Amino acid sequence: MSGSMSGPMSGPRTGADVLAAIGGTSMVRLSRVVPSGCATILVKLEWENPTGSMKDRMANAVISRALADGRLKPGGTVVEYTGGSTGASLALVCAARGYRIRIVSSDAFSPEKLDQMAALGAELTLVPSEGGRTTKKLILDMIETARNLSREPGSCFTDQLNNHDSIAGYHPLGEEIWRQSEAKVDAFVHCVGTSASLRGVSVVLKQQNPGVRIVAVEPAESPVLLGGAPGPHKIEGVGVGFIPPLWDPAIVDKILPVPTEDAKEMARRLAREEALFAGTSSGANVIAAIDVARRLGPEATVVTLMADSGLKYLNTDVYRKR
Repeated sequence: MSGSMSGPMSGPRTGADVLAAIGGTSMVRLSRVVPSGCATILVKLEWENPTGSMKDRMANAVISRALADGRLKPGGTVVEYTGGSTGASLALVCAARGYRIRIVSSDAFSPEKLDQMAALGAELTLVPSEGGRTTKKLILDMIETARNLSREPGSCFTDQLNNHDSIAGYHPLGEEIWRQSEAKVDAFVHCVGTSASLRGVSVVLKQQNPGVRIVAVEPAESPVLLGGAPGPHKIEGVGVGFIPPLWDPAIVDKILPVPTEDAKEMARRLAREEALFAGTSSGANVIAAIDVARRLGPEATVVTLMADSGLKYLNTDVYRKR
């Protein structure tokens, strides 16, 4: 594979507003955490987006579409429920475009994420969790709280779990992966939250290579995609405790469960051994990618995502000194 696979594909974007900085993220090869005999594993560094998360892609798409079809009107207010990354991304887009935003979140999510949303101008409403863990009840309580807020005049409820506009926001991510891998993708592996990113990337990759394997990842403590019972876990931003409405089992070849503690430990290993500073879902992605890479063997290429930056988790037990 020639070149470094790094940097925006279109070159510098000097003079454009911050929204033009979304996308065009680097892709690098894992080395030290990957056992011998495995396929090549490439990871997309989605923390290079302006808020440090892949969610900037969907937020820009969702708001652009809401403006285009009139759901978000001049002077209107965006309303959303979120664990933090989607909220920060929507707050960024609203700040750039001059719109008010109200966010429903929880103490289950890192204080860095809550602070980032507020710094970008979001007005926060926090729903208490059960011991700081993500549960089905928490997500449903957050959704209902946001729905109530959205009944106020002038509100636009972006409703990420049901918003099909977010899927298209990840089509460019699939296109970047295909280009940067030099058209060599045998499998794409990624955690499921809303399922929008998995679908958006998968549809593009399958158009290019119908044989590409799509592997979904979920918390082992809440294996609902595998038909198990929901349970509390601490992999932020994924595993909502029920089948997300955007989930499409027809595009998925395999579902892999990853325990929270394993995901945390892999996130720490990525920082120490690969100098890649990411969040817990990225750790889960890499664990699952290694599983797939073992099965496919050294001639294959597996792609996954560093979904967000470890800077969003400094005060959690992922990185805080114990």
